[in-house]
Amino acid sequence: MDLDSIRQEIDQIDDQIVKLLEERMHLVEEVVAYKKASGKPILDTKREAVIFEKVRSRVEEKRYQETIVATFSDILKRSRDYQDQNIK
Repeated sequence: MDLDSIRQEIDQIDDQIVKLLEERMHLVEEVVAYKKASGKPILDTKREAVIFEKVRSRVEEKRYQETIVATFSDILKRSRDYQDQNIK
């Protein structure tokens, strides 16, 4: 494949990722409402540990494992930041 073809495929995948992240953020809105009503803290380290373990176990190409886990770490951090901004 040439570079342009590869980039087109990446763009298509990026479109899917954006849609999925937006769906995830809609659910984060529900988490914000729940935590606001219940007084639960934003950070749940046990939940994050479970997520990281699930991600690790789902990565088929082990050479990508740490990069993908780090990506999820960034997603969770951004989610916490969003919750922090909207819970107050």
